[in-house]
Amino acid sequence: MRRFSLVVMGALVGAGAMAIVGHPLLSLGTAKAANTETYRQLNLFGDIFERVRAGYVEETADQKLIEGAINGMLATLDPHSSYLNEQSYREMLESTSGEFGGLGIEVTMEDGLVKVVAPIEDTPAFRAGIQPGDLITHLDGDPVLGLTLSEAVKKMRGAVSEPLTLRILRGEAKEVVEVTVIRDTIRMRSVRWEVEDDVAYIRISQFNAQTETELRKAIDRLREEIKGDRLKGYLIDLRNNPGGVLDQAVLVSDMFLDRGEIVSTRGRAADQLERRNAKPGDYVRGMPLVIMINGGSASASEIVAGALQDHRRATILGTRSFGKASVQTLIPLAGANGALKLTTARYYTPRGRSIQAQGIVPDIVVMQELPEELKDAENENRGEASLPGHLSGEGEEQSGSSSYIPAERDADKQLQYALSLLRGQETHEMFPPDPDREVATQN
Repeated sequence: MRRFSLVVMGALVGAGAMAIVGHPLLSLGTAKAANTETYRQLNLFGDIFERVRAGYVEETADQKLIEGAINGMLATLDPHSSYLNEQSYREMLESTSGEFGGLGIEVTMEDGLVKVVAPIEDTPAFRAGIQPGDLITHLDGDPVLGLTLSEAVKKMRGAVSEPLTLRILRGEAKEVVEVTVIRDTIRMRSVRWEVEDDVAYIRISQFNAQTETELRKAIDRLREEIKGDRLKGYLIDLRNNPGGVLDQAVLVSDMFLDRGEIVSTRGRAADQLERRNAKPGDYVRGMPLVIMINGGSASASEIVAGALQDHRRATILGTRSFGKASVQTLIPLAGANGALKLTTARYYTPRGRSIQAQGIVPDIVVMQELPEELKDAENENRGEASLPGHLSGEGEEQSGSSSYIPAERDADKQLQYALSLLRGQETHEMFPPDPDREVATQN
């Protein structure tokens, strides 16, 4: 039986772990009126802008200066707020449609370098051996240092069949590796499924506009493949899932719940509170459910895991998740053909937990056995708490956990334990979940 390689499938390089992609125009009336000092500072900016234009040793482009100023301003807020120019905005929208041209990696920025969260399954980057945790220092010989994430992403995109050479620092030893990747069309398939004898295995690698529809189709096919009483339960793999569209996370959670709150979001103002609730109907009819997470499970995937854990509908298994519990709103900017991706709220699980900079603690912790070459570095995803400028957590912050997943199914301890649990070969007090039991603490 063919085994899917268990790595993250991100939305597009540079999209980050965005919990929500929306298009509401935020009200500007809630902000405090600018005072005299604010206008003085704005005049100072204008003065410096004009002096740079007139006196810098080389001629400057106004657009470049203004975008740099905007990005500098947003960089003081948190790691997930950013300005998207016309091209970046178009690429962001392409990501939600499920197809774009590029390498096929989910990335973030760390210490001025591009950090690989994970390669996307069945893409040029995956086939070229790009690994989670790789730090990209050069693109076709040009240094990444000094570029914004959006600028680096732009360089990584290109025409199909065009090569791109990446210089990479790998592991704790910072081994220098050069890899040439041939660009290709990246088609995003967010849901994959497989029959594991008497267990229905489903991998959700990101949350895009088609995830809930694909998941329903996967469950329907699995029911056809595993006949009658043979089906022991469902294993949902959210490991190294960086997140995506909040609405899809809500719809996926709703598929397994009959009632109750799924997630709430709370903004700066007291009246900026929104609750998402489940509708009647469990699509898998109450069948046993295990959710796998790890240090690369972020944002929308944490919403699903948190909702099903709080309702005690599923047993959560693996290692602590990434810990991104902030909501980004995508705001189109009139006249600029771009957009502002702004952190506008925090989200909370049904029991009122904020997992920001803490992550979700699994009901059953299962660590992977690391190969010798990774034991020093541990190939860790250090989590939201390690990102400079992150929103503070509402409690003791945690630095994340391992995101390593073996390519071979027999070596995947989390997968094997979950399968044994569903088959009754292993027993644990947290499976099946007890509705009256408290969820795991965040310490």
